[in-house]
Amino acid sequence: MKKKQVIKPLVFAFTVCVFAFLITTFSSIDKSSASAYKATTTTPAADSIQQPDLYAEMGLDSLGLSEEAFDNAMVGYEKLNSEGKLKNDKVISIIDFSLPSSKKRLFVIDLQNKIVLFNTLVSHGRGSGTLNANAFSNQPNSFKSSLGFFVTGNTYMGQHGYSLRLLGEERGINDNALARGIVMHSANYVNEALVKTQGYIGRSLGCPAIPEFIHKKVIERIRNGSCLFLYSPDKAYSMRTRLLEKDTLAS
Repeated sequence: MKKKQVIKPLVFAFTVCVFAFLITTFSSIDKSSASAYKATTTTPAADSIQQPDLYAEMGLDSLGLSEEAFDNAMVGYEKLNSEGKLKNDKVISIIDFSLPSSKKRLFVIDLQNKIVLFNTLVSHGRGSGTLNANAFSNQPNSFKSSLGFFVTGNTYMGQHGYSLRLLGEERGINDNALARGIVMHSANYVNEALVKTQGYIGRSLGCPAIPEFIHKKVIERIRNGSCLFLYSPDKAYSMRTRLLEKDTLAS
């Protein structure tokens, strides 16, 4: 009888210890699983937050470049690059026609080193407006600028000296560029003196003309297969372009 009285408490104590051990073990497993799941699900979000904002990092807002212009330029750049159309993919050029011609609205950006190589004046076509460019065309003899994405071609010596051919990549929007003779060249009517005297620079027949003192350096840097984007908050363009559609991007 005494043995039974001793054994019963021992069995009870043993059972309690085993039960407590099992609870502790399963609790630890659950916590480990939860921690692993949390780490797995939160890491990508943390990575995405750590991705550098190139626009802010380079201080492009302080130079006057529209953030929408930059964002759109990068979307089209990625699309053209994924299609193998950019032989010179370390640089991108953006002309921001949301700015008046009195402002430096050509931005040549070194994407690899994250620096602005050139920021200078650039003309628009005489048919596009006076101070601001607000009308655009792909038609010959319109004397208007064309919007959208171009790939730079080869250089040549023409009527305006050292010039750069531009290949329009958007059908019905700028693909008549070569036929229209739309090229990048220098012009003496693109200078700060005219801005001071009349408030705006001279206009071209549709070409993005740049100052004489810098044109050779700019053309040399962007020639032969880089992306050039002419931006405007133009609703007609945004409705027609295919290069800015999200489903056209490479997965």
